[in-house]
Amino acid sequence: MYAIAEASRSVILALWAIWIILWIAAARNVKRAEWRENRRTAIWNRAPVLLGVAMFVWPPLSPAALNRPILPGRPELPSLGMFLVAAGLLFAVWARWHLGGNWSGTVTVKENHALITSGPYRLARHPIYSGILLALIGTALAIGSARGFVATALILVGFVIKLRVEEARMRDTFPEYADYCRRTARLVPGVF
Repeated sequence: MYAIAEASRSVILALWAIWIILWIAAARNVKRAEWRENRRTAIWNRAPVLLGVAMFVWPPLSPAALNRPILPGRPELPSLGMFLVAAGLLFAVWARWHLGGNWSGTVTVKENHALITSGPYRLARHPIYSGILLALIGTALAIGSARGFVATALILVGFVIKLRVEEARMRDTFPEYADYCRRTARLVPGVF
């Protein structure tokens, strides 16, 4: 049983590594930016994300109390976590692919920017964040300590800060964005 849990954790690490490589490669084929968020805004939304990521990848950064197991050490949890990571990262990739050249790692308006409301964007206005958050929850389940859940919460805070800036810019750029907001959840259909 212990071997199943360890194998699941190894697969999770591999899934994240593959996703990062794909994400970096896909970043080459984007449109030029016409407008970009200012540095102060970027720092506010990136700081919690970077702290959360650091907590995931470097456990000594967290207080010892956050590194103690809080979930039962059953192999089902890392296996469930592996499934959630795979599903979340696949959903994020689907959303990124669907967004095409309009994607950016920062809040931007691209040349000939288009409002995408199809594919995963029918389900959530920020499906990339939704998928990443699902994968982070899966990773936290596999870790089994409070550190993973605290790190996920920090990353969620950064995403919410960023999506508010994105949504303000989308409202300014696309008159139809307000209607899209009324019919589509931000991150989780029927919840938020």
